[in-house]
Amino acid sequence: MKIILIILTIFLSSCKLNKIVNHHGIHNLEIKSKELFVNKSNTNEISRLLGPPSSTSYFDNKVLIYLEKKTSNSKLHKLGKKKLITNNVLLLEVNNRGILISKKFFNKEDLNKIKFSEKETRLEVGKKSFIYKTLSGVRSKINDPLGKKRGSITGK
Repeated sequence: MKIILIILTIFLSSCKLNKIVNHHGIHNLEIKSKELFVNKSNTNEISRLLGPPSSTSYFDNKVLIYLEKKTSNSKLHKLGKKKLITNNVLLLEVNNRGILISKKFFNKEDLNKIKFSEKETRLEVGKKSFIYKTLSGVRSKINDPLGKKRGSITGK
């Protein structure tokens, strides 16, 4: 009886009742984004509040991209698959003087609504021109004039 109680105690003490949450990116991104104001905040305030951006983009203006992602392990019957709790993206556009000119916040539901193009770029590899085939044959003759692979070790 004592052995069963000891084994049961060890087994139950190793169980964790709290969820394990894996966090990637900036914590509480939505709350921190409310402290930034368009045409008032500058890059120094942004970096002090949010830190370095996850990604940047340079076109006409500088776009700073901040990410937040929280996942948790699911229940036992789901075989431990990760469950997405939050997935937030903050896009900040800064002009050449360092002033915030645009702020866009996307949460998990907003990201699901974004439509992506269904178009594909096709590359037709099978149709090569006569000149390409001829020049590739000449190139292979230049690289290997005797018809043997270079650098191969033969057992002769």
